[in-house]
This record gives sequence, structure tokens and C-alpha cells, in this order.
Amino acid sequence: MTTDTLLIELLTEELPPKVLEKLSNTFAEEVCAALKDQALTRVDSVCTPYCTPRRLAISISNVLKQQPDRIIERKGPAVSAGLDAEGKPTKALEGFLRSAGISVDQLHKVGAGKAECFVARIEQKGKALDEYLQDIIVQALKKLPVPKMMRWGDSDVQFVRPVHGLTILHGKRVVAAEVLGLSSGNVTQGHRFLCKDPVTIEHANEYETALEAGHVIASFAQRRNLIDARLDQLAEKNNAIWIGHTNHDLQSLLSMSNDDRSVLSSLLDEVTALVEWPEVYVGEFEAEFLDVPQECLILTMQQNQKYFPLVDSQGKLMNKFLIVSNMQVSDPHHIIEGNQRVVRPRLADARFFFNQDRKLTLESRVEKLSHVVYHNKLGSQLQRVERITKLAGFIARILGVDKADSEKAARLCKADLITDMVGEFPELQGIIGRYYAFYEGEKFEVMNAIEAHYHPRFAGDTLPQGGVACAVALADKLETIIGIYGIGQVPTGDKDPFGLRRQALGILRILIETPLDLNLPALLKAAADNFPAGMLSASVATDVEGFMLDRLRGYLRERGFEATQVEAVLAVLKGRLHEALPRLQGVRTFAALEVAKDLAAANKRVQNIMRKNSEELGDISHKIINLPLLKDAAELELYQAIQDITPMAQGYIERGDYANNLKTLVTLKPFIDDFFDKVMVMAEDKALRLNRAVLLQQLGKLMNQSADISKLVA
Repeated sequence: MTTDTLLIELLTEELPPKVLEKLSNTFAEEVCAALKDQALTRVDSVCTPYCTPRRLAISISNVLKQQPDRIIERKGPAVSAGLDAEGKPTKALEGFLRSAGISVDQLHKVGAGKAECFVARIEQKGKALDEYLQDIIVQALKKLPVPKMMRWGDSDVQFVRPVHGLTILHGKRVVAAEVLGLSSGNVTQGHRFLCKDPVTIEHANEYETALEAGHVIASFAQRRNLIDARLDQLAEKNNAIWIGHTNHDLQSLLSMSNDDRSVLSSLLDEVTALVEWPEVYVGEFEAEFLDVPQECLILTMQQNQKYFPLVDSQGKLMNKFLIVSNMQVSDPHHIIEGNQRVVRPRLADARFFFNQDRKLTLESRVEKLSHVVYHNKLGSQLQRVERITKLAGFIARILGVDKADSEKAARLCKADLITDMVGEFPELQGIIGRYYAFYEGEKFEVMNAIEAHYHPRFAGDTLPQGGVACAVALADKLETIIGIYGIGQVPTGDKDPFGLRRQALGILRILIETPLDLNLPALLKAAADNFPAGMLSASVATDVEGFMLDRLRGYLRERGFEATQVEAVLAVLKGRLHEALPRLQGVRTFAALEVAKDLAAANKRVQNIMRKNSEELGDISHKIINLPLLKDAAELELYQAIQDITPMAQGYIERGDYANNLKTLVTLKPFIDDFFDKVMVMAEDKALRLNRAVLLQQLGKLMNQSADISKLVA
């Protein structure tokens, strides 16, 4: 059958840059899927999306001009529902026959038993591509992730931006269609300023070439790569590193390769969506602006002007920046001058905010937090700060770090929320507070904690460093998660408006990766106790613990541990999360041993015996072995083996050597096997039965010091 390349292009006003690539990919996916459903593509058809600020386009190779004849299978009612007691069609089946346009004799049966149903196999004559294409495009456009539609002129047509042109080509042939009030053709527009004449596309395969002649690079990826390479080239020429991401720690970005930084750069994606014929130029600003904290200047340049700030190898901001322009010209003097002139007032605003903010101390701002609502059910930001301060002091005391410093940092940690700088740039919360604390002469530990208490802010972010910073960061996150959860704002599905999953993961990472010898249930209870009586649900601490354990399971699985290993450790962890990774590493080492499964199965057998007979045995937790009652050789040998390895096993536990603790169990295997082969635990003699149960209790405690290894078997 005849095939050719299909090209569809929608020419528009400038599309939203932050969602341009997503719009393009969705449009391409929907069109390609619909063509495939109608058997209008082949196995080797390739779908290529294109997008620029003023167009969404798609090219699909090997699209058929004519749909092949097909057998369409339609599922009807179940056989039991389609025929009555006399074997005649019911109304349900009659309706199906009418809709399918066939008779009873043409029906087929598929399935068996209750699942057996009628199927109509209808021969459908193939239709032309042209008959389907308009509706396919219209339906694809309706499925674009567009939050708000526009109308323009006197038309009732709606789209994310006004549309000005529609190109639909199958090879050289224009496919007639009307979409969004436009009739299809083969003429589009090139660059808004560099190409005055319309661009005619003679063949669908010539789309990229034709647009390039009109000073438009149609491929998003190609434009991005060109900009990326040019940014690298000019940064290297200036002995600098370009910064294109506002949400990552600067030092972390500096340690990455150019390729890694490029992948993370949200600004690079955004400017790629703003230009059709990109070029990069170097701009400068007065060095006097560098007296302002560099994070303020970086955000000003990135967010307001879409510039790429340059920093030196030490991460110090330079008074140069890179401009991605939509104009490639031989003399860029006016472009550079214009951008430098525009950025100057923005930098001056940042300097003004900085100087104005420093006229008031952080401490003087704290009481003003009483006028800032945190949540209508949880009070003001000042009340929140008071809870964080109390909890930070509690945590500091347990950690053995300076309680006064921790409480001071906690009291000041939200003061910058009512500064002009944070009002302009909310991303600077904590960062600007640290600068102001520095200028006010606060201790390093205090100023460090003011910034670090927000960390980790996202996956892969750095953790707070130092005991004071950890105490404040934990207090802040615990107060948030307990408070929000306690008033019923529980995350559901993919909805988590208060970021409680992120807060939970932050707490887990601080406790586990720092690590900190703190007990999670105790922390949650202390956080809950700081709220007024009756404000939160009575079970909030227990509920949040369950919520966090679910996050913990996911976190540990992402670290490469198996689900059975995770459950084995969680069974004995008792909230001491700093031991989670060492214990898991020990369990993973143990699980690789040849005898691990046998020992795990034996442990499970011990637990089953104790559980099934718990009512009869009663509480035997404090009972000891009655040596004269150990008459059977197998139980005597098992008892002696337990005594022999217990000191060594206990020593390993005390040193945190969980792998060797578990390895000591290997020597027990022959004694355990012999015991279960030759000894009846639940003997008729009650004293004997009780004594053997106590022996198994000792064995179970020994085997489960590092983890409940019974969890390693199904």
C-alpha cells in the first residue's frame, strides 16, 4: 500500500514556555496513537515531535494513504444473557445484533463457562487517511494538558494561544482539513524578525530544511543542544561555570560535570522554548552589585531575565552573565547593551531590599510573626516558632549539643519570612536569614542552622550539617508533619499539598544518613505534646509513625534492599533509624550464605511454636533454664551451643557489627537440626514442656538480635 510522511503543523502566537515540550510530546503521542489504532501506520513508522515558541508540529513516517481492509471484532453479551431458556435471542442480544448490523448466524462464541460471550466479526472496508485525520487532530488538541484556554477575535474557537496557520501534508499532497477555524495548506511562517516571506513546504520530508531556511530550528532537542554547547563554550572562554538551576545547592552543582548540570537545568529548557534561532552573548554588570548576597543576584538574573549567571571555580558569582537571544546577528552590540540596561534596575532592587532589611534585626521581626497565619487550625507563625523552639531544645539535649544555640536558631529560623527579600524571592527563605544573622554577629552554628533547617528541600538535596542544624531541621519538619497530619490533612493518592511525604523523607534521611541516635516514636510524641490539648487527633503520633514507616520502606527499597530484608530489620528496629542501614547491610551479607534460608526457616518454626502455644505457656519472658530438666542429649547440646556463642554474638551487637553477629548463627545449624529431629518440644510433662519453651525463647532472642531472620522466608 502507498505510504508517505505525514506532517502536521499548528502555527500560533507564543506558547507558554514552561509547558511547551510537554504540549508537543502529548500532541505527538495522541496523534500517533490514533493513527495506529486505525491501522494507518506501519511497524517501522517513526513519530517525531517538533515545537518552537510559535508552533506545535509532528512528522510521522510511513503513513498509509488508504487504510487496509480489516476484521473488526466487537464483544457482545454473555451467552447466558444473550439466549433465553428456549435458545432464542434476548433483547440484549437483539440490540447488539442491530448495532453490529449482522444476524445470529454470523455470531461467534469465545471463552468458556460463565465467561463465554458472543462476538461479532465485521469486515470493514478500508477508508482513506483524509477521512480520519481532521477528527484525529481535533481530539488530540483537546487532550493537551492546558490549564486555561483563550478566545480571540469574534470567534468561539478556543486554544492555549491564538492560532494563525495549519499545515497538513502527506508527502507532497495537502490533506484537506479544518481545525480551530483554519483550513489546511502547505505555507507557514519562518522567524518573526529574520524571515519576512512565508515559507512553503513542498514535501513533508522537507519540513526541517524549509524552516531552517526561514531561520527556525524546529527541533526542541536540537535547539537545546546548540544553546548548551554555546553556554559551555562562552563560560569556558571566561574561566567560569554557568548556573541554570534555581533549586539546587550551588556547591552540589559545581561538583557536577557540564553534562550533568545541563540535564538538571530547568532554565535551559525554558529559554529553549523561548527562541527559534538561538545565539548566546556575554553581558556584564557593575562589580559594586556583588556586595549583595550572590543568591539574590542569581535569582534576579535567572527568574526575571532568564540569564545564566557565571560563577568561578569556587562558586563565587562574577559580574558577567550569559544571554540567550532569539537573534543571530553579526554585531550584537545593541542586544548586549539592551540586556545590560534591563538587568541593572533588577540588581538595584535586590540591593535596595537587602539594605532595607538590614535596618531591622531578625529578633525584632520574630514577634511580628504573630500577624502571619500559619494555618487557621494551627495558629500563627509565631506559635509555630514557639513549638519548633521547644522541640529543638528537647532534641539538642538528647544529642548533647548546645541547647541555647539550638533554641536561638529555632526562634530566628522563620524571621526572614517577613523581609522584603523573601517577599520578592520566596526561594531565599533560610538563605537570606543566614546572611542577616551573619551581619548581626550570630554564632556560626546559629546562622548555619537558620539556612540548613529547610534541608533537604528535594530529592538528592544536601542534609543539615552539625548537631544544632540537625536539631532545628528535625524540629521544623516534625512540627509540620505532626501538625498538618493531626488536623486531618492526610496525603491521598498523588495529592500532598503540604508536602508531608517530602517532610517525612527529610526526617528519615537526617536520622539515617547523618546518622543520629534518636528514637522516632519518642520524637513524634514530643512533637505532638507541644500542641495545645485537643488541637490534634489523639492518635496523631502513632498515625504519623505508620505513615513514616511506609516512606521508610520505599526509601530502603530504593537503596537496593529486598522487601524481605527490609521487613526483617524493621521488626527489631524499634524506632532507632540510625541502625537501619548497618543492620540491612548485615542482613544482606547473611542472606548470601548457603545456610541462611535454613536458619531463617528454623527461626520461623521457633516463632510458630511459641505463638501457637502462647496461651498455654503464659508469660515466660523472665524464666530461666532449669538445667536438671535438660535430659535429652540434643537439647543439652543446643543449650551449650547457645551459651558458647552468646558472648561473641552480644559483642558484635554492641559494636554494631551486624554481619558477624548473624554469621555466628551458622555454628548453631547442626544443633538446631538435631534438636527438632529428636526432641518433642510440647512434651506431655508440663515442667519439661515449659523448660524446652524457655530454651527456644533463648534461641529466638539470639537469632533475632540483628533482624528477625524469619522474615527472609515466605
